[in-house]
Amino acid sequence: MTAATRARSVTGRLGHAMDLPVLPPVEALGGSTVRLFLTSATLLFVELLLIRWIPANVTYVGFFRNFLLMASFLGIGAGILYGRDPKAAKLSLFPLLLFAIVGLTTSTSIDLQLRSSDEIFFGLDGNTAADTNFIVLPIFVMLTTITMAALARPLGPLLTSASPLRVYAVDIIGSMTGVAMFTVLSAAQTTPTVWFLVLAVLLGLSRLGSGVNTGALVNGALIAGTIFVSLGSAGATTSWSPYYRITEHNDSPPSISVNGIPHQSMWSMDDPRIDPFYDQVYQWFPGRTFDKVLIVGAGSGNDTAMALRRGAGSIDAVEIDPRIQQIGIERHPNRPYADPRVHAIINDGRAFLRSSTAKYDLVVFALPDSLTLVSTSANLRLESFLFTTEAFASVRDHLAPDGVFVMYNYYRQPWLVDKLDEMLATSFGYQPLLRTYNLSIGNGATLAAGPLVAALNGAPPPGDRVDPLPSDETLRPATDDWPFLYLKAESLPSHYLVALSVILIWAALVVFRGAARAQIPLRRFSPHFFVLGIAFLLLETRSLVTFSLLFGSTWLVNALVFFAILASVLLAIGISARIRLGRPRILYGALLVAIAIAWLLPPGNLLIEPAWLRYLVAATVAFAPVFLGNLVFSFSFRDTASADMAFASNLLGAMVGGAVEYLALISGYQALLVVLGGLYVLAWVLATRVRLLADRDLAPASEAGPAMPPVPATEPVPG
Repeated sequence: MTAATRARSVTGRLGHAMDLPVLPPVEALGGSTVRLFLTSATLLFVELLLIRWIPANVTYVGFFRNFLLMASFLGIGAGILYGRDPKAAKLSLFPLLLFAIVGLTTSTSIDLQLRSSDEIFFGLDGNTAADTNFIVLPIFVMLTTITMAALARPLGPLLTSASPLRVYAVDIIGSMTGVAMFTVLSAAQTTPTVWFLVLAVLLGLSRLGSGVNTGALVNGALIAGTIFVSLGSAGATTSWSPYYRITEHNDSPPSISVNGIPHQSMWSMDDPRIDPFYDQVYQWFPGRTFDKVLIVGAGSGNDTAMALRRGAGSIDAVEIDPRIQQIGIERHPNRPYADPRVHAIINDGRAFLRSSTAKYDLVVFALPDSLTLVSTSANLRLESFLFTTEAFASVRDHLAPDGVFVMYNYYRQPWLVDKLDEMLATSFGYQPLLRTYNLSIGNGATLAAGPLVAALNGAPPPGDRVDPLPSDETLRPATDDWPFLYLKAESLPSHYLVALSVILIWAALVVFRGAARAQIPLRRFSPHFFVLGIAFLLLETRSLVTFSLLFGSTWLVNALVFFAILASVLLAIGISARIRLGRPRILYGALLVAIAIAWLLPPGNLLIEPAWLRYLVAATVAFAPVFLGNLVFSFSFRDTASADMAFASNLLGAMVGGAVEYLALISGYQALLVVLGGLYVLAWVLATRVRLLADRDLAPASEAGPAMPPVPATEPVPG
């Protein structure tokens, strides 16, 4: 029996179990393959667009971007469920809902008003205005869910129109195309108007052959209105990097804000208003010239200009955002990047330290607070792996015999200065120099460590010392496993708990309402698929964290990770189509072994050279569980008696997985592997119920091939 025949056999069995008509294969429908490809590509493109665009304009939502991912995931699944409702509206509401989101986003100015001492967001003003943020996040989560559901409604029939493995492969290829398109547009630093124009083209292509009617004309007008509104919201001084919405201000000095938050001012080194920490290391060591300098977080050029003014012979200026560096090249009053002594480098600072073998007389961490998250899954900021004890040790290894490391910033909480002070003392083996300031926009501090400081042996220059911590108060140092500098200790802040509770309740309502509309009995809720959904989202999150540490927290690294995850799904489809296992124990056993290996080889142990070998080993360790997890799901889904309810169960589990990921704030990321192992053992136990239902409700499996896994809302690439 061929793979296609086996797959059609599965479709017939599932159709009989759910009293659904057995649809002909894709081959007999002509355009179904193209429509499925375009629908999948459009879904992923819109998902990335919303997750990038909304947080860039609504500040509060920007610190909960993973909630928009969860809402997108929920919306796609709900759209498939609601699409099976025979009473579902035939007119697509997507253009109207998209227009509503764009209108609300562009007409609303809502700033973050979070003043908790448990988590720090640099650059945000604490004010006393009425706090509407509690309502803002649920509104955008619900709108995103409904919008994605409206767009995904045609996906269900397309996925049941042919052999499951074939349509699933087409769906994954379409998803990869959507991700690739948005990645290219972000890399080219295009504006949202271009994004919406590309979306209009995708929607138009998906409607080819459907004819022109009043509904199509109305939808076309709404999309045109969306493009017009997005064009009107873009100012002449606004540009888009792969990470931010950047606005330039013609102040004195010129300044930059990102996503509506003040971020950098471009100071002339002769301006008396310049903050004192830029010059502090030169005040501590008067007359000392630092010949070879590394500046991490060089930004628009202030620190580079100061190093040049103080006689640096060579400067490696590392900045992660190409647009911010370009603005500095064009607008900084001292034109530091035009100096031949400066080597401008676009890279993640930790990745540069790992790849460089150079020794420096001075290393500067120059206010590298990113104000954005690495991704919508992991709770990592772009700079998270810069501020760990392992990162400080890496800096120590790059210092010349009489070199010095200096870092400074505006620190809004005194305990954060204490924490950095203790971490530097741990990494360098002695107390660092410290100077604190009472600045106009908040408290500031400069810390320095290295051989030059050690050689002082307690002699001048003197520094300030922080007050001892109370005996009952502890500060957990940030590490590569727990890279949360801005958390005082292991905790889950209350605002996260409230927000997670709201979105999980919303998810339950949407999923079970969709199941009811599709006339799927709630008794078919599957604990097995629910647990698999939790586990797979945790696997995806940890893969991202691992590669961010090993290769840098850049948009390119994230794009490669997401493509690798999708490629592993395609590989699992190919293997499932050709190999049939009689029992799941082999797959579960292999999966648990892969998780155990990842536990025994934490990411820090994979920092090996050369880079290609590091990538090969890391990819194997990180993605073996992802690939095996796909095979496990395919095996179970093949024999389920209620495919739609299994999907709904898995979807709700994925939503819970997004919440469980927050446990890393308490335990660190390596401990999530223990949770994963426990989840897959539980899924193995619960799999018995799945097979009993299959034996009771379906004909013998005979030679039928595996059915498709549910469509994942793949983790989008930031920017």
